[in-house]
Amino acid sequence: MLESQTHTQSTPEARQARADEDYAPFEFIPGDESAGLLLLCDHATNALPPQYGTLGLPEAQLARHIGYDIGVEAVTRRLAQKLNAPTLMTRFSRLLIDPNRGRDDPTLIMRLSDGAVVPGNAYIDEAEREHRKQAYYDPYHTAVSEILDRMHTDGRAPVVFSIHSFTPNWRGVDRPWHVAILWDQDGRLPLPLISALEAEGDLVVGNNEPYTGELEEDTLNKHGTQRGFAHALVEVRQDLIGDAAGQEAWADRFARLLPPILADERLYEVNPGLEAH
Repeated sequence: MLESQTHTQSTPEARQARADEDYAPFEFIPGDESAGLLLLCDHATNALPPQYGTLGLPEAQLARHIGYDIGVEAVTRRLAQKLNAPTLMTRFSRLLIDPNRGRDDPTLIMRLSDGAVVPGNAYIDEAEREHRKQAYYDPYHTAVSEILDRMHTDGRAPVVFSIHSFTPNWRGVDRPWHVAILWDQDGRLPLPLISALEAEGDLVVGNNEPYTGELEEDTLNKHGTQRGFAHALVEVRQDLIGDAAGQEAWADRFARLLPPILADERLYEVNPGLEAH
């Protein structure tokens, strides 16, 4: 299933052909592309290519949320299996470069993250910034674009669902939400998903909390809003998916809630009219 990234072959799968020779910036999990759902996980891991070591950070810092979205890799893998959905996940820490930012965003490579100085990022020059973009950021987004192109056939557009997590507490303030849906202009997927989560009866559900879904040039803006594809980003609170039981429970929940919503054929039209919120 795992193949490694190269730059000489044309498909995402083929460009993962030399895992032992090159550091693969993304992992592609095959699934039923004809079903129309693509899963994304931008912050799946805190791994770093060997030449970067730990970016000068103690391992304990990399294990925090600044290094990755805790719990999401396992949730995404389980959900991909349950839905047989094609899936793309990054294989590098967001401290190396953050794929969920615009290519020219000043926070693309963080020198300071939640109070932690990142020594390996402190003095990088423009050449190193460009290298990280070309070696890690661009291949991931190219793969997302190519798979969406492949799935967009016979006039039927794909749907994009991105999986993230957030900390229970931020700067001393507890966050009450168990789960949140982030979105911008297109309510086709997020609004019924928010309703379905609220109907569970045991959840505090955030609507663009604790983050906004209106960040220009982030992953879903780039691959959803700009292309007119239905999309949503889910944020699950990290303490709820910090162990295998929680990860399985949340994958089960999404595997149960998503299919009835995805049965709506309007989701597979290109931008039929954006719903304001």
